[in-house]
Amino acid sequence: MRFTVAIALCCLAFGARAQEALQKVELGTDLATLDRGADTVMNVCNSCHSLKYVRFRHLAILGIAKDKLDLWRGGQSMGETIASPMSAETALESFGKVPPDLSLITGAREGGPNYVYSYLLGYYFTPTGALANRYFPGTKMPDVLEISGVTDANERVRVEQQARDVVSFLAWAADPHAQERHKLGYYVIGYLVVFTALLYLLKRRIWSRLGDADKASPAPDSEPPFRG
Repeated sequence: MRFTVAIALCCLAFGARAQEALQKVELGTDLATLDRGADTVMNVCNSCHSLKYVRFRHLAILGIAKDKLDLWRGGQSMGETIASPMSAETALESFGKVPPDLSLITGAREGGPNYVYSYLLGYYFTPTGALANRYFPGTKMPDVLEISGVTDANERVRVEQQARDVVSFLAWAADPHAQERHKLGYYVIGYLVVFTALLYLLKRRIWSRLGDADKASPAPDSEPPFRG
């Protein structure tokens, strides 16, 4: 019994340490970052993963160049969602399971974008030469950014930047309308400010007229003096 409890506590402690060990990522929201992230996702990740809640027209609204979109979508319309060219049957034969959709991946795991960022950079070679991942032991996904073979500091910085771009794009993909809502919010706030100012001026004008009317009205006749 004590041994079982000790094992359970060790597992909990390991899980807590693993959560604390997640690498922090500062997401980018500028077009240059999202464009680079989209390049990697569409040219590398999309071969196995889909983005079923993102349509090509969303990428056009984001600002991705038309020539890129035409290359990525092929004969598909702008209203089509981004599907993986790999069939479910091929994925099962290759990996034993269908790779998850990436549309909502930044919110699907505890740790959010930090988890995805850490996962992409968590590949390493074990002493036996096998490829493993610190954050997802037993993963079937290959080391797509090739971080496991990086030994040069400058090269590592480049790969970390690429991982940041990918995670930033996936965070955008989880809510592609967020920037539109933010822009609309500014218009709504501006409208409310102007509308409030107009109402205030109208209120002052009405009350000033009422004040002028009171001043212009004749005073009531005084009562005649009492005579006994």
